[in-house]
Amino acid sequence: MTGGDLVTHLAHFAGVLRARGVTVGVGDEVDGAMALTLVDLADRLEVHRALRTAMKVRRRDWETFDAAFGQFWLGDGDSPRGTVPTGRIAGALPRGGLRIAAAGTEGDGDGGAGEGDTPGWSAEMLLRRKPFDQCTPADLAAMERLVARLAMKLATRRSRRLIPTRGRGAADLRRSLRRAVSTGGEMVALARRARPIEEPRLVVLADTSGSMDAHTRFLLAFVLSLRRVARGAEVFTFNTSLQRVTPLLKPGNVAATLDRLAAGVPDWSGGTRIGESLAEFVTRWAGTYVGARSVVLILSDGLDRGDPSLVAGAMRALKAKARRIIWLNPLAGDARYEPTARAMAAALPYVDRLAPAHDLESLERIIPELV
Repeated sequence: MTGGDLVTHLAHFAGVLRARGVTVGVGDEVDGAMALTLVDLADRLEVHRALRTAMKVRRRDWETFDAAFGQFWLGDGDSPRGTVPTGRIAGALPRGGLRIAAAGTEGDGDGGAGEGDTPGWSAEMLLRRKPFDQCTPADLAAMERLVARLAMKLATRRSRRLIPTRGRGAADLRRSLRRAVSTGGEMVALARRARPIEEPRLVVLADTSGSMDAHTRFLLAFVLSLRRVARGAEVFTFNTSLQRVTPLLKPGNVAATLDRLAAGVPDWSGGTRIGESLAEFVTRWAGTYVGARSVVLILSDGLDRGDPSLVAGAMRALKAKARRIIWLNPLAGDARYEPTARAMAAALPYVDRLAPAHDLESLERIIPELV
């Protein structure tokens, strides 16, 4: 049995849990797969505890989980009390089998050929669904290539607006008739209009405080890739203060750029003052960089002990200027997340979209909304 077979079994097991009312997300499945790389796969008690813990099963669902585990993996419904592998678990959990899949997530991620026989569970798919807080520095290079491919979708995405064109496009009867008036009523040629490929007007505000450490590098790699297709994008970082970092973003190696940013941004990985930072942005920069066609992208977990009225005031002012405000929150990747943190709750009424940003797949979903 291959690592892909095992991952497929795990996906089916997650489906069994969901059917029984246990809340298990895709991220929990990936966590479960990663946990199995750390335990003795021949010890069913270790496997049982690893899956129950990594898949973040609530205490009240333990009994349901135990029954499902026994029936699915062991085929007998027994709860795992011993260390002797039996029946299906011995075959389904080959020692080292999952390590093949795990190693694939640290490879180049270009094709996932080794797991290609299992639709939807290639090495690339695992990397796209791997939570940022579990990624290693080795994942960054592979992820950078995937992010660049995602960003290129922006370069070919057409605007919602129709504008006059001299080439192919839909007939514009109103403009055609106006032209006909100027030529004595003769319709010489039809006027046409089309949806142009439009460069997104982005302003990014990225939280670099300590609570965002596990996500910052991957989110900024996403931002750097966006700038390759949206060259006019402006990027700011904030923690206890706000800083415009656009001049620091140079073409080239992403890892080196991130190191340069970390060195050049005061209080990187320190505290956070979201309200003060957003208010400073509104006062100093919004008039220059935010307009009616701008999309403001805020990358933050919204954790802040400051005055929430400052957050609300700044967001209200920003909402009045921007076309759209999207808040990407890594915590929102957990199905149990609720935006009850004071800063997040204060900002929410002015946010057009609160979206998760805990893995690459969640970022991919947001791409169509940036134009």
